[in-house]
Amino acid sequence: MRFITLLFLILISFPAYGQRLQFPINDNWEFVKWDTARLNSNELPNWQGVSIPHTWNATDAQSGVGMYQGYGWYRRDLDVAEDWKGKRVFIRFEGVGSVADIYINGKHLGQHKGAYSAFCIDITDAINYGNFNEMLVRADNRSRPDVIPVNHYLFTVFGGIYRPVSLIVTNPAHITTTDYASPGVYIRQKKVDKTVANIEITTKLANLAKTPAELRLVAEVHNDKGKLVANLASEVRIRPAGVQPFRQEITIQKPHLWHGKKDPYLYSLTISLKDGQRTVDSVTQPLGLRSFSFDDTHGFILNGEAYPLRGVCRHQERENKGSALTDADHQEDLDIMMEIGASSLRLAHYQQAEYIYSATDRLGFLVWAEIPFVNTWTGEEGENAKQQLRELIRQNYNHPSIFTWGLHNEVYVRGDQDFPVVLTRELHDIAKTEDPDRPTVAVTGYGDLERPENHLAELQGHNRYFGWYGGKAGDIVEWFEKTKLRPGTFISLSEYGAEGNWQQQSEDDQTPGDPVKGQFYPEGYQSRYHEIHLAAIEKVPHIWGTYVWNLFDFTCPFWNRGGVPGRNQKGLISYDRLVKKDAFYLYKAAWSTEPVLYLADKRLIERTIPKQTIHVYSNLDSCELTINGKMIGKGQVAGQVHFTWDVTLNQGENKIQISGIKNGKQYVDQTTIFLFPASNE
Repeated sequence: MRFITLLFLILISFPAYGQRLQFPINDNWEFVKWDTARLNSNELPNWQGVSIPHTWNATDAQSGVGMYQGYGWYRRDLDVAEDWKGKRVFIRFEGVGSVADIYINGKHLGQHKGAYSAFCIDITDAINYGNFNEMLVRADNRSRPDVIPVNHYLFTVFGGIYRPVSLIVTNPAHITTTDYASPGVYIRQKKVDKTVANIEITTKLANLAKTPAELRLVAEVHNDKGKLVANLASEVRIRPAGVQPFRQEITIQKPHLWHGKKDPYLYSLTISLKDGQRTVDSVTQPLGLRSFSFDDTHGFILNGEAYPLRGVCRHQERENKGSALTDADHQEDLDIMMEIGASSLRLAHYQQAEYIYSATDRLGFLVWAEIPFVNTWTGEEGENAKQQLRELIRQNYNHPSIFTWGLHNEVYVRGDQDFPVVLTRELHDIAKTEDPDRPTVAVTGYGDLERPENHLAELQGHNRYFGWYGGKAGDIVEWFEKTKLRPGTFISLSEYGAEGNWQQQSEDDQTPGDPVKGQFYPEGYQSRYHEIHLAAIEKVPHIWGTYVWNLFDFTCPFWNRGGVPGRNQKGLISYDRLVKKDAFYLYKAAWSTEPVLYLADKRLIERTIPKQTIHVYSNLDSCELTINGKMIGKGQVAGQVHFTWDVTLNQGENKIQISGIKNGKQYVDQTTIFLFPASNE
């Protein structure tokens, strides 16, 4: 088998003209969970075969009593072709949780700190050509004070090689792979409107030979049909001295603009290094031409038009898989986002899979990307936060879907010289140096606009949980009014939500028990909470973005609340993606263009209170209620898409039917409710 694999690699080793070769190495791995810092691969008999993506916390993080935090070891043979001699060979990891050490043939080649960003290591000088090479990877997901996030309390930092791995082979002169694992190409949109697009391209070139390379740098822009629409060539001399940036400017006349979900039009930009007609190396990147801004009246402006950002937050995990997700898993989540009709996505609270950013470009979601400087702090994590911010920006610079870089979330202080304040100022400066055109954003969990951690970024996010962590859901209306007192401060509702266990139902829509220790979080309360918030959000166009926390339930490994251990149940959808809670359909009715008629509280089948309020979410032209065949009539409009009827049920069986019409087509939803006498207990 080894001989066959090696022969196959030799046959595919380099395409015509010796261009870059990149291929996945996600199979044929072995794994052992072994809590030791040093390991001789021949000492342990209990290696088990695994495929990447893989995490050792897929199930134990759901227990509610903690999870394994420590070392996990991975082993794989690398087959290196003989004709790779004279080339450069790199190994690229898209994500390892959380600290990774890489060994080739027993030699330690590097360490990467941070679970969520990619990293790329040059392994050329450690490999044996035409032979097998042993690669060991030590992953460590223990909390540590110098790596963000510094604890596992708000979400799980899953251990393992949980994102894809690839091997890259280049010529000595190439577009760099090791500039924080970026594509090595940076596209800056300097001026974009309907008449012209002026873009500046910075390509970082490396030459690891001993003599300068005289080459031609070619930029080509193609439209979505593959037709060349603009090109430029420059002669370059690449010295054998580190990474060197080369800049080019290119103009596209009458560009087709990228306009979010309404029109996510993508060009592509290919940068090639050529020696005469021979292509030495090439990289292709997405190009979505757009401009955006913010104002006090209309919030977010895309290509000169008001474009409300009605969004959801997302954690990258699911039941019994943890964070070891496939592209199909990511796409299913995005399909659900499309179904609900959201226009924006906050990737909480860390850099997510590369598939997500590429897909949001294609689908038209506006993306808020951020680093995991979240919750608590130690004062030792500054350098790692800066590293992760640079990685986030450089690796994702070219994605048109990204509109802001997030610096921190709910990191609290007492004074304006405390460590997080100073660090956030430094992070802002780094972000603006790396990317002058996108704004930064920072988030507080307080509604007070004057706290020391506020206004350190260009955009301000507030996580407000009125009606869950204190107060009443309706208090959000007064808070929205207070945000108008800070003209020139661009404010978002960066998180809001309430727990809802779809398996728990109650006729009492009052506030459930303790939001931290309670075990009864009925779905109906979550529905009422979101009904109030959605109605308020529709009246505040100056708030540039609103984000439901969360689209999906997710794990908190030390939580035990709401009848499900290890789970945050504020999601609109269950952890396994099988159940859409009622509140999901409220937002679908408000945001989606798809016809929606949904009778809420259907899971509350058995009731004891005769007087009931029927709740319906609908964007149809009309909406009528029938009970036991008797027409009750049109409902009262409680919100733009929220209708209610106050009714009295009969003892025993009650057949509830709601019907409506849109564009001449009739829609029906129905259920049966049983009314029983109240218990004397």
